[in-house]
Amino acid sequence: MMMSEMDVDRVVGYFKDKSILITGSTGFLGKVLVEKILRVQPDVKKLFLLIRASDVESAKFRIQNEIMAKEIFQVLKDKHGVEFHSFVEEKICPLVGDVVHENFGIDIIKLREVSNDIDVIINGAATTNFSERYDVAFNTNVLGVKHICAFAKKCTKLKMLLHVSTAYVAGEKEGLITERTFLMGETLRVGTHLDIEFELNLIKDSKRELRASNSMEKAERKTMKELGLKRARNFGWSNTYLFTKAMGEMMMGLLRGDFPVVIIRPSIITSTMKEPLPGWIEGIRTVDTVIMGHAKQTLPFFVTNLDLTLDMIPGDMVVNAMMAAMAAHSEDQHAWIIYHVTSSVRNPTTSALVIDSMHHYFLENPPCKGRNGERVQLKKMRIFSTLARLRLYTTIKYEIPVEL
Repeated sequence: MMMSEMDVDRVVGYFKDKSILITGSTGFLGKVLVEKILRVQPDVKKLFLLIRASDVESAKFRIQNEIMAKEIFQVLKDKHGVEFHSFVEEKICPLVGDVVHENFGIDIIKLREVSNDIDVIINGAATTNFSERYDVAFNTNVLGVKHICAFAKKCTKLKMLLHVSTAYVAGEKEGLITERTFLMGETLRVGTHLDIEFELNLIKDSKRELRASNSMEKAERKTMKELGLKRARNFGWSNTYLFTKAMGEMMMGLLRGDFPVVIIRPSIITSTMKEPLPGWIEGIRTVDTVIMGHAKQTLPFFVTNLDLTLDMIPGDMVVNAMMAAMAAHSEDQHAWIIYHVTSSVRNPTTSALVIDSMHHYFLENPPCKGRNGERVQLKKMRIFSTLARLRLYTTIKYEIPVEL
């Protein structure tokens, strides 16, 4: 939905003179969020960025190199010119800490000072690896939420807590998915009940047994990954990431204080559509592996349903939704709101559209390959509707001729 000019002014105005704690600011979405707030609301009071580092200087170094040095901040640099660094120094305050620790590992004096100043908390910290170690994913995605809620209750002037989740906590379903909360212990598989405390003890006991048997780090890593996937699938989630994010939402519902809470559930987040630079992205993410495989001509075949809707959403649209949701619900003290941020129903993007678009793009913008910069001879990707059809094709095309 397009906002009216008054709506835009209201959203931008909401962040004026606010002190905001942001976790996960070194991630892709976190960078887009930090840049957007600083660009549209230069009168924001302070952005406290929770950074994993050994000390304040190391945290500042990370902010400079992992956030401010990115191309996405060029528009802001051009806007402020020589004043850019002093502007950033004034607005951004690094907090050395980690959500996996109680009180983020911050000393009591600093914690009290910060908690008295925070108006808004945006929790974007997460480990997004689908097959992450169970203990690592649990610490960040579940216990991290617990520590966020505990800190939020210490913030005497807190007006809003926004938590970034994922649309896929709802599991593999068809049709319209309602924006409703998870009840504590609720699962996706009928006949099962989830006990978060039991899961935490299971992790601790498993690690204790591994170390008692003098298992190597590699063995522990493998066991923890397998345990996460096993527990996730037992309760109906397809991977450890989605399972722990769902538990994080349950934890948020259980421990939330007397302040507005908004949960944002984006689908697959892709590059920015418009702001501040169209097409900006960092690293190879989700569907990008297929696009890069086609560009390099290392992925000649792919198995998919061409009519399948791909739930993708540009990063800047997710950030816009986050900011609008905070402004919209900040006055409702008991708000508990969930938003799915995706384009599935209103503007569906099919596999066929994505594959056709990427092919036409690389026809017009041929990628280079090799040290001499020679152009790639672009061939259209061959799509198979089933794995059986792909196997039949490779047998006829490659295996039989080789045998002959």
